[in-house]
Amino acid sequence: MMTDVELRPQVYKDPRPEEYFAPFHERVRRHEPEAIVYETTRVLTVLCALTAFRARGYGAELVPNGPVILAPNHASFMDHFFTGAFIRRRVQFMGKSQLFKGLGEWIFSHGGVFPVRRGHHDEEAFITAFKILDRGGAVVMYCEGGRSRTGKLADEAKPGIGRLALESGAPVVPVAILGSYQVRNWRRLQFPRVTVQFGEPFKFEAISDTARDEQQQAADYIFARLRTLHAELERLGHKGALRASRPRPTRPRRATTSQERRQRRSRELPPPRPHTDFLGVPHSPATDGGEATDDREHSERN
Repeated sequence: MMTDVELRPQVYKDPRPEEYFAPFHERVRRHEPEAIVYETTRVLTVLCALTAFRARGYGAELVPNGPVILAPNHASFMDHFFTGAFIRRRVQFMGKSQLFKGLGEWIFSHGGVFPVRRGHHDEEAFITAFKILDRGGAVVMYCEGGRSRTGKLADEAKPGIGRLALESGAPVVPVAILGSYQVRNWRRLQFPRVTVQFGEPFKFEAISDTARDEQQQAADYIFARLRTLHAELERLGHKGALRASRPRPTRPRRATTSQERRQRRSRELPPPRPHTDFLGVPHSPATDGGEATDDREHSERN
């Protein structure tokens, strides 16, 4: 069995100063993603996802309107695009600052992506995320922080997503992505199948100022919901998720015959009521029939 393509070592600290990234934050805070940049990138990446990776998404109707935090697992550089491919909204995500260089710097900033400086406590990234949610936008933020290099979920969540959920009060939608960690094998012309499953939204009561342990508790809860969703998707597999998403056909009602209709009506009819003769003596149909027979027999003997 061929091994996966080796990933380059991660750079955990960006040496560029905070001032370098200020214009990118300012652009995202003041403007929504530019339509021509976002939609062009969206069309290209969705076509790639649907054709090369046979990506399929289920449960997108669960994503609410208004401010929302999408919380997927993270195993590939394509996870941003897999998450946004199956919903009509323009999503914005917090990307590592190393993405902001060269041509990518212009595409990401005009497409609504904002940087987070790795290796630093970057308050500017949270200010930008809160601004997007305040205007009713959708923010993608990973529970695990960085990418998984094995396809397995991390042991614990980072507190950042807990802080964003608590202090904004925005609904959170867990998003399970299956198969994306092998996307890097495209260099060997191997294109894994990818499935995206959106979970039920939930929200926390908004808290204006949170302590770190509160942030961690909220992040752990979000991650637990994501872990459950991802485990179920792994259990079903790609084909099982497709079958589970299909509505179950209803069995057609069998037509009844005339005999069955008569039997049903007879069961529904009330029992015959007894009646009285001119002397006021009550009689039932069975009793009437019996007495009539006795009278005829008595007359014949006479």
